[in-house]
Amino acid sequence: MKQVVQNYKSGELAVLDVPVPGCKPGGVLVRTAYSLISTGTELMKVSEAGMSMLGKARSRPDQVAKVMQSVATNGVPATYRKVMGKLDSYTPLGYSLCGVVEQVGAGVDDVKVGDLVACAGNEHALHAELNWVPKNLYTPVPDGLAPRHAAFGTVGSIAMQGVRQGEPQLGEVALVIGLGLIGQLVVQLLTAAGVRVVGADPDPTRCELAERLGAAACGDPASTAVEAAVAELTGGHGVDQVFLAAGGGSNQPVELAARLCRDRGRVVDIGKCRLDLPWNAYYEKELDVRFSRSYGPGRYDPAYELEGRDYPIGYVRWTERRNLACFLDLLARGSVDVEPLVSHVADFDDAVETYQSLKDGDLKAVAVLFRYPEQAEEQGESAAPEVSVPEVRRTGTTVAPARSAKTPVRLAFVGAGNYATSMLLPHLARRDGVELSTVVTTTALSAANAQRKFGFAEATTDLDAVLGDKSIDAVFVVTRHSSHAELTRRTLLAGKTVFVEKPLALTEDELAAVLAAVEESGNDRLQVGFNRRFAPLLQEARKRFGARTGPASLRYLVNAGKLQHGSWYLQQGAEGSRFAGEGGHFIDTASWLLDADPVSVYATAAPGNEDLQVVLRYPDGSTATISYVTTGAAGFPKETLDLIADGKVLRLDDFVRASVYSDGTVGRKQWVSSRLPKARDKGQNAELAAFIKAVRTGGPMPVPLESLVATTSATLAVQAGLAGGAPVTLARAR
Repeated sequence: MKQVVQNYKSGELAVLDVPVPGCKPGGVLVRTAYSLISTGTELMKVSEAGMSMLGKARSRPDQVAKVMQSVATNGVPATYRKVMGKLDSYTPLGYSLCGVVEQVGAGVDDVKVGDLVACAGNEHALHAELNWVPKNLYTPVPDGLAPRHAAFGTVGSIAMQGVRQGEPQLGEVALVIGLGLIGQLVVQLLTAAGVRVVGADPDPTRCELAERLGAAACGDPASTAVEAAVAELTGGHGVDQVFLAAGGGSNQPVELAARLCRDRGRVVDIGKCRLDLPWNAYYEKELDVRFSRSYGPGRYDPAYELEGRDYPIGYVRWTERRNLACFLDLLARGSVDVEPLVSHVADFDDAVETYQSLKDGDLKAVAVLFRYPEQAEEQGESAAPEVSVPEVRRTGTTVAPARSAKTPVRLAFVGAGNYATSMLLPHLARRDGVELSTVVTTTALSAANAQRKFGFAEATTDLDAVLGDKSIDAVFVVTRHSSHAELTRRTLLAGKTVFVEKPLALTEDELAAVLAAVEESGNDRLQVGFNRRFAPLLQEARKRFGARTGPASLRYLVNAGKLQHGSWYLQQGAEGSRFAGEGGHFIDTASWLLDADPVSVYATAAPGNEDLQVVLRYPDGSTATISYVTTGAAGFPKETLDLIADGKVLRLDDFVRASVYSDGTVGRKQWVSSRLPKARDKGQNAELAAFIKAVRTGGPMPVPLESLVATTSATLAVQAGLAGGAPVTLARAR
């Protein structure tokens, strides 16, 4: 089997072939699915190994003291041989993983072969294909919890033990100094316990991540922001606990802890940071300084860890193993979320390169996972997962009668939020041959406002009345994302033509339900608001670009920017991710330009899954890369696009300028849009015109249903790709 090792003398990292460990009594043999790199502890060890001998000595004065004691006892030559022998040998890395029980040792009766378990221990939960793990250092994974998330069990237990040492109470305020992997978990655990949290870290990205995960406020410890937040939340008294989750040689964390802690507050050291306590400051407040020892009671006790002797629950409520099980339970119930912490998932075979990238700073990460492909496939998390693109089935023939040119097309709107009132209704309200019949909202006032502003004949909160009104020709669904699929399904079954804003669906089950309604009703009169393909400037540029004979490369940069605090788009648990909500726009545009539907999707994300890189592959070998970022400058254009093929380049600059370049055999030709438009036209008006024409004439919908389904499936595959860390094949249903 393979295992990651390091030579502490030379600093060499390697993936070695080593013998499979035996399955001893009192434990289980586990085949690893995912193992987690501790970007704090492990990187510190890797960095120390690369130091000179003097540097190693300075970084580990405790070990130097042991060497000096050995010199006094055994003499210099014997001590030197002993030390060099120990340094010049391979040592393992890793201490947190999830895997499948492959063999059960004697005396173990709580798991069986095939069970998924989370494992802990820097001698037993190593970055290796197989590990023998004693009974008190593993725990079964709750049903439904993903193996990649269960691999966080050990670091979660470390954070949990630190929180327990602080003894937080409901309504208290805590300060977490250091927002790395452990600090981010401490923030979530405290929040789950009803504690308001202030975070401190010099990295603004980590501060933003902590705030998204529940912190009330975060900031640079060198600024006044942290002190101001503490003063506001505590009325000037100071926090009840400070959790030191920082590393390094600075004494700033313990000094900040003394300054911002209340009288008789608690300071808990979880990380490995300098602890030169300022005596006066700690004495005057009578601060209670506590240390958190790793995963919890039982750590470093051979009788507990190796012999399996548990501590009675009446005397020791939370042991290592009970902390591990508790953290997995919180993950399974959604009280803690580790997915936003996953910065990178690397193949196990690429371990050396991954460590080097982390050490060199090329890979900036909160948490990194190693994926073991063979095991992942056995657990249904294949290295190349597949998302099915549902087949569109129709029963009978869809009948959409044409209307007289003198008869207005009668429309109903379900939802009248900002997008509907700013981007759709202004175009429809002034369009000849259209009658705004009814607006439906959940609150009476918003319906009344839309009726007054746009001239709807009726305003109501009763959707059933609209669906039962035979005089209404088409219904616009412009509500929050989580309701789109169900409202579309109901409207199709009612026999109405539907215009639903993106996204059509947030899950594969929702998409299947919509298509089931199409099959049941025979009604396929559906349009999704993918408007960019209708933009006049992009239409003209595509025409100028002309046909192509070879594969194309497309690059689409979306400078999405930050959302305002309180935006419902941030409610990812209920409304899906930002990309799930609007990513279909960009996938549809790419597919329209390439005149095909994608066959595979690869997605990778920065912490928090907001900055995405999505690569789409098409049947003829063409590729489209969508960079969806929220961390760019607000003044930079939101959307820029380049299409390259056959010696030609199409360039779109934020829907205000377009150009096409081509190098022919005679000379260089080019086209540039002659003048800037008065405003960005992203195609809403043209899309609505095409939709109204289809309703009036009974002709085909502006975009084929099969294309809408393919774009929606590709958008859903992005989330599946992020979860699996591998390309997702878009398989057409048969």
